[in-house]
Amino acid sequence: MTKKKNQWIEWLKAILIAFGLVFFIRMFLFSPIVVDGPSMLPTLHDRDQMIVNKFIYKIKEPERFDIVVFHAPNQKDFIKRVIGLPGEHVKVKDEVLYINGKPVEEPFLEDLKRAKKEYQSITNDFTLEELPGGYEEIPEDHILVLGDNRGNSTDSRMIGVIPLDEVVGKASVIYWPPERMQIVRE
Repeated sequence: MTKKKNQWIEWLKAILIAFGLVFFIRMFLFSPIVVDGPSMLPTLHDRDQMIVNKFIYKIKEPERFDIVVFHAPNQKDFIKRVIGLPGEHVKVKDEVLYINGKPVEEPFLEDLKRAKKEYQSITNDFTLEELPGGYEEIPEDHILVLGDNRGNSTDSRMIGVIPLDEVVGKASVIYWPPERMQIVRE
């Protein structure tokens, strides 16, 4: 009887350790997210399942064109692309992104640009000053984010710049569905 009881205790310990590890990894290191909606098309599709790296921004700052998950004001988490960094001025004019007055290529929009019709625009013109907050430059510890599908995205144009402490992490791996499994690059 004692031997059987010891086996149960050993199994219980192993299960508790496994649950503890899963909890730790999910809380502090990696977490799954499901893309909800078309705002990141064509890069991410509705219902894509991704892994969010939650610790990367503890050791470095977000970079331009990273795909990030963040807590949106009074809503669920959003997934968007970093466009502007602290201290920068952002504007879009005639489908061209300008950072501090210099044009910046957005290679992830090339498929959309090829597919659009002559009368369609990918990104309506805007300047940072016209966005909520009316900033002349992105404040320290904030980023400006946009969806890749600019015509159908709730992003910094509506909700303003995002505080870095609201960023959950970087999403760069699609693991489901299997035919879309990939590391997402700019």
